[in-house]
Amino acid sequence: QVHLVESGGGSVQAGGSLKPSCVASGDMIPACEMAWYRQTPGLEREVVSTIGFRGDIITYADSAKGRFTVSRDNAKRTLYLQMTDLQTDDTDVYTCAMCSVNQQYLYWGQGTQVTVSS
Repeated sequence: QVHLVESGGGSVQAGGSLKPSCVASGDMIPACEMAWYRQTPGLEREVVSTIGFRGDIITYADSAKGRFTVSRDNAKRTLYLQMTDLQTDDTDVYTCAMCSVNQQYLYWGQGTQVTVSS
């Protein structure tokens, strides 16, 4: 079983930056894609960014392009999301996921709160 734990969220004013991270633990960590999602209460979960195992295949939601940068350090078993120029609309719970099978991710963290105030 893979356990994913996010941290590094927080509260900032518009224009500020945060860098949440997600650490994977377990006896055997799969070599597979990871992703960041956001979850607004009452709305469907929305993908923010994905990154392949080697860090070479990366996607971003349109709202994230130019402001967010996803990366991973497999030696540290850690996924990152560098968030800059944060806006109030970015406020949400950000959750990491690992290993997509049949269009669904097998493993999920519980999320870290990002709050942006004006």
